[in-house]
Amino acid sequence: MPFFELLHQDKNSHARAGVMHTDHGDIQTPIFMPVGTQATVKTLDSDDLKNIQAQIILGNNYHLHLRPGEDIIAEAGGLHKFMHWDKPILTDSGGFQVFSLGLSQHGTGAQDDNLKNKQARLVSIDEDGVTFTSHIDGSTHRFTPESAIDAEHKIGADIIMAFDECTPDAAPRKYVQEAMERTHRWAKRSLTAHMNNTRYHGYQQYLFGIIQGANDDDLRRTSAEFISSLPFDGIAIGGESIGYNTKATAEILDWVYPIIPETKPHYAMGVGLDPADLLVAVEHGVDMFDCVAPTRLARHGMLFTSPKIKNKKQKSGKNRLNIKNARYVTDFSPIDSWCDCSTCQNYSRGYLHHLFAADEITALRLASIHNLRFMLKLMEEARAAILTDRFLEFKNEWL
Repeated sequence: MPFFELLHQDKNSHARAGVMHTDHGDIQTPIFMPVGTQATVKTLDSDDLKNIQAQIILGNNYHLHLRPGEDIIAEAGGLHKFMHWDKPILTDSGGFQVFSLGLSQHGTGAQDDNLKNKQARLVSIDEDGVTFTSHIDGSTHRFTPESAIDAEHKIGADIIMAFDECTPDAAPRKYVQEAMERTHRWAKRSLTAHMNNTRYHGYQQYLFGIIQGANDDDLRRTSAEFISSLPFDGIAIGGESIGYNTKATAEILDWVYPIIPETKPHYAMGVGLDPADLLVAVEHGVDMFDCVAPTRLARHGMLFTSPKIKNKKQKSGKNRLNIKNARYVTDFSPIDSWCDCSTCQNYSRGYLHHLFAADEITALRLASIHNLRFMLKLMEEARAAILTDRFLEFKNEWL
């Protein structure tokens, strides 16, 4: 049985419905993946994740390497056993997190010298790998493609990512090209390291390559061609814009879609700031997405809503409400009648408003349950629309 099966493509768009087969279960696509950076989706436990019908969650190689360490997770039997989650897991390589520590000593020329000097102390990139400073205790660490893959093997996710260099959008084209070419060399090294041991914990681990090239169409196409030429199990589209700039994300996806093999899953990294962003990505042929925004917004009282309940006081283009607003004090309706999460089924806006006002921890959990289930239900309905060739009609209801 192949890792990925493409079951149907919408007749009026690039939207696809498929299934990924892993040793920890099948994943129906398109799919949103809740982010559990440090072996936990913030405020939720494994039973919560099963109740919202999450099919796959994410961990992060960078954070888990720093704490508790991949060797401890391996000793526990892998991340599934460590966090009591028996469904599929994906881990990022840590490349984006290393990038987010700073712009490296190469910089973009757009910042003052003090900031660039500080960033240079946090992360230093060379041909062999990256040396970086822990944000936790200031200790020095190093990732190479080989050591990053080794750590991901020990952590034991079903899907793991090649080590890459994520460049800022504002970086000079010369540096973006250098970083892209270095990412390509690291991709080959990641593959070699992975092929030496694809079943560290006794089950199959699948490796994805990552397309880089910032916002340059030629570089993106070049990267897509190179990464697609290698025997990766899936293809990811990375970079600073992906997920944070919907227009740029759509453009980049347009550039690379014709190049990426249709027989492999397409993964847009970091998409999910707004529910409608998922539909834009799906329309452009993406099968998988992840984002910290749903849980981060939830912890600040920002709750996702469907177009059916929009009102004049809601910000244009934003499918969410701020439950902390005083107008919800005596609103005893659910957050959103479209949503089938346990929060919407059992609690009112007024109650959620009270919990946030009282600074109760339960507020964070109930809000996170809602935002994540909301995204998962949206993808379930998108999949149903794809299978009946009415995806664009469904998308237009949300945009």
